[in-house]
Amino acid sequence: MKKYLNLVAILTVVTMSFFSLGGITANAAELNFAVTPTIPENQVDKTKTFFDLLMEPEKEQTVEVQLRNDTDKDVIVETQVNSATTNLNGVVEYGKTKVKQDSTLKYNLADLVEVDSEVTIPAQGGVTLPLKIKMPKESFSGILAGGISFKEKDTGEKQEADGEGIAIQNKYAYIVGIVLRVDPAEIQPDMLLTKVAPAQVNARNVVNANLQNPTAMFINQLKVSAQVTRQGSKDVLFSSKKENMQMAPNSNFDYPIALSGKKMEAGKYTVKLTAESKGEKWEFEKDFEIDADTAKKFNAQDVTIEEDNTWLYILIGVGLILLAIVLIFIIMYRRKKKKEAEARRKAANRKRRKRKAQSKPK
Repeated sequence: MKKYLNLVAILTVVTMSFFSLGGITANAAELNFAVTPTIPENQVDKTKTFFDLLMEPEKEQTVEVQLRNDTDKDVIVETQVNSATTNLNGVVEYGKTKVKQDSTLKYNLADLVEVDSEVTIPAQGGVTLPLKIKMPKESFSGILAGGISFKEKDTGEKQEADGEGIAIQNKYAYIVGIVLRVDPAEIQPDMLLTKVAPAQVNARNVVNANLQNPTAMFINQLKVSAQVTRQGSKDVLFSSKKENMQMAPNSNFDYPIALSGKKMEAGKYTVKLTAESKGEKWEFEKDFEIDADTAKKFNAQDVTIEEDNTWLYILIGVGLILLAIVLIFIIMYRRKKKKEAEARRKAANRKRRKRKAQSKPK
């Protein structure tokens, strides 16, 4: 039976330096189409190749994206609009994810941007795809951020298997960033530590500290350090440090503090966490508890925990000692019985010789 491995690679056609992502290089060699945004006049920074639009409340505007197909076959492209989210690595994502919408996100970009979900680009041709944007009725501070993804529709064609019977199907997508604002002024960033709980990441025990960005702006160059102690103790049990992270506006993510192969133990704990971003600093301290059932379940699933066989080794050792004692006892018992039997045999021989001697005539 063939195994199918889907390798999903996200390519962007934007250099989102505004988002402090640094230069993102897109290699479109594996794509059968190209995407080029047409930058409108109300673009905040016309040097950017993603949409960063300054618009009034309730205003409607149509922007365009040029799609080009240089192959000899028609290409069907699927589109999807998503609000920006933050994953557990502290990386902003603009495509579809399993991350739930944050409670502070007032407007979902998918509700504000209307686009055809599917478009056909003719062979050796191009099309202009309109994006209809309608701003919320109410004014807001900060930005609404997200992106529109362009992915070639899966035709269902079977892939050629390699020598090991594994068919590799590469799925690439363009993502064009979208930022909407009614006021170009930046707002003061903020951060909250909403929850701390035991969890697992890739079958490894962690303590998740949920960090929330409740503001409508990016938190860039984020640095986090965290320590876990027993409640009332200063001894650090687990710690974690990470730099160069980023949070999307009105998003949250679980910052994992790894236990690094140590067993999770039931009890009451405290996490102390410090977050820094471009001169801003937030310090948090929060208590949490791990119950026995949770610890047992996660420990059984953690692939890095080495089993403690100390008691097994002790039992084996005690068993071997007892076995040796029993064997020694058996050997000594048999030797004793053998000696006793030999003594009885010799005594019997002496008696026979004595009786024989007494029975001879004098």
